[in-house]
Amino acid sequence: MTEEARILCVDDEKNVLKALRRLFHEEDYEIFLAESGSEGLAILEEHDDIDLIISDYRMPGMNGVDFLREVYNRWPDTVRIVLSGYADTAAVVEAVNLGHIYKFIPKPWNDEEVLATVHSGLETKDLRKQNDRLSQELKTKNEELEKLNKELLSVNENLESLVEKRTEELEIRHHILKVSQAILDVLPLVVIGIDTEDMIVNCNREADDLFNNATLGLLGFRRQSVLPKSINELIDILLQELDKSKKIMFRDQAYQCQICQLSPTTAQGYILVMIPLD
Repeated sequence: MTEEARILCVDDEKNVLKALRRLFHEEDYEIFLAESGSEGLAILEEHDDIDLIISDYRMPGMNGVDFLREVYNRWPDTVRIVLSGYADTAAVVEAVNLGHIYKFIPKPWNDEEVLATVHSGLETKDLRKQNDRLSQELKTKNEELEKLNKELLSVNENLESLVEKRTEELEIRHHILKVSQAILDVLPLVVIGIDTEDMIVNCNREADDLFNNATLGLLGFRRQSVLPKSINELIDILLQELDKSKKIMFRDQAYQCQICQLSPTTAQGYILVMIPLD
């Protein structure tokens, strides 16, 4: 995980809690200890960013399943693990069904198994978090694209009447340019348009963000003055091999890069396209 993980251990036996604390002594975790389910809930209420919980199955008062069921209802993103000396089938089924348990580990446990399970559980939580973030970003992009599609449809529907007057024609062109730029800005790849004098004449938001020019932008500058040396060298190579593309690593991300030459009848120059690879 990118940040220090927080782990809550719940068991009515102090020796078990001490053993768990010793087990995680060399790990980059912040450990919380509770001797009952109610004490565990109190810690969660105070620290609602607990990442993973290890709970005993049989405890007086609130047992492990009741405790973890309450945890699932209130803090569903936590990873939940059960430790128990009662490794019967009914206990496992009850724990999994009611507490939505990530894994059931019997007592006495194997230290390596517990460490591996905790590592795996935290990685799973981190991947789920990343997946949720990417899903939300994709949803946002799709909503933006849908909105843009509606705008384009609206433009097309009214195009025939708008071109009757010169002023309306100019308005349409201006609107289309804005929409086209908006489309470029939501594309998940880097696009940079460069003229024959090596001046950057068009780029999208991904390009500004990648090269840290989101404030001033890249437009109007010669590529040699605003793009990194490695990117300029790549462009020089691709300009000599217009029918080829190349893979590069830039800021820990792999890209497939290609130069697209503009048609001399429409505009002079070329476009650099950088497609991020998984």
